[in-house]
Amino acid sequence: MEGSRATPHPEVPGEPKKTTTALREKATAAIQEFGPINKIHQHLCAFHFYAHDMTRQLEVHHFCGHQNQNEEMRQCLIYDSPESDARLIGIEYIVSEELFLTLPDEEKPMRHSHEFEVKGGYLFMPGVPGPIQRKDLEKVCKTYGKTIHFWQVDRGDNLPLGIPQVMMAFTRDGQLYDHLAQDVEKHYGVNFMEERKNRAYMEGLEYGMHPLANAAGKGLRTVLRETDCKPPLESVPRVFV
Repeated sequence: MEGSRATPHPEVPGEPKKTTTALREKATAAIQEFGPINKIHQHLCAFHFYAHDMTRQLEVHHFCGHQNQNEEMRQCLIYDSPESDARLIGIEYIVSEELFLTLPDEEKPMRHSHEFEVKGGYLFMPGVPGPIQRKDLEKVCKTYGKTIHFWQVDRGDNLPLGIPQVMMAFTRDGQLYDHLAQDVEKHYGVNFMEERKNRAYMEGLEYGMHPLANAAGKGLRTVLRETDCKPPLESVPRVFV
């Protein structure tokens, strides 16, 4: 059966972390600042599928923050679970409909809409009361995301292997596997159909789903192509005075 919310963690090759390494980490954590990470303000749980293969579906956890206090763009780290041993598997850039419409046409197919997964109840904030998360999801409902996964954990890879792949989100009923949705509902104590009713009031994209978004209804797959490597510009002699 394809799709899983509990992809087993294969053992990553390498020796266990040493006590001396842990002590150094504590020391650097106490001294250094982590500005970009500290900007993360929310945890979103949702589902992705590979843009070239909808049979490969997985539960994903976004840890997001607005980029430089910009209301129209968020940037997210994507993990395969919310646990402390989670694997960092990808990133997502979320932009408003207004910013999406400014993008060149060749860029738009790599972006997926969020309207269905928000209004359908499938995108949620674990542990956050419904009325609070809905206020923010009203905005997410009107956005597009660009997602790249680097670690294909659904294959059981014990390290990030292969070429990073574009991911998509679901746009209509009948695409997400029932067993995957039910597993997530049970684990987090949520009810997608009940939440769908609670979100019925939400307004979607002002201009409707763009025909070029969501891979323009086709499949997308990144490939590696050998090409000439452009050499650096000829260096300019330095003049010393």
